[in-house]
Amino acid sequence: MRVLSAGMAWLLCGTALAIAPRSFEDPAQQRQYEALLPELRCLVCQNETLGDSEAPLAEDLRREVAEMVRAGRSSADIKDFLVARYGDFVLYRPTVKPLTYALWFGPFALLLLGSGIWLVLTRRDRRAGVESPRLSEAEHQRARALLDGERGPDAP
Repeated sequence: MRVLSAGMAWLLCGTALAIAPRSFEDPAQQRQYEALLPELRCLVCQNETLGDSEAPLAEDLRREVAEMVRAGRSSADIKDFLVARYGDFVLYRPTVKPLTYALWFGPFALLLLGSGIWLVLTRRDRRAGVESPRLSEAEHQRARALLDGERGPDAP
């Protein structure tokens, strides 16, 4: 039982150390480090920041970022290094450049395209005199009965 308790304590302590923030002697470096972590993505978890992830690779990257901060590198230099090594995916907010235009402007382009198609189809239907189908009185009563939870006379 003691071995199990000691093992659990070691596991909990190891996890706490893995996600604990790095400490810096210079408060400016501490702020720089803490500001960088939310801007970087965990390469394993993909939907977590580097600061939130508990993956072993995230711990390695946090250690590497901390070493670069201690070495006096700027945040831009650190991001450039990580992008050069892992690609734009490592950034939560990738820079706007030709390679990422689809990521930044694609949703708006699809929205505009869909709106345009809807507008063209509606105008075409109006010009052709197409009306939306109307329910007969019997169909309307049956739909109302179904919505109210009643069963109509021809219901199974």
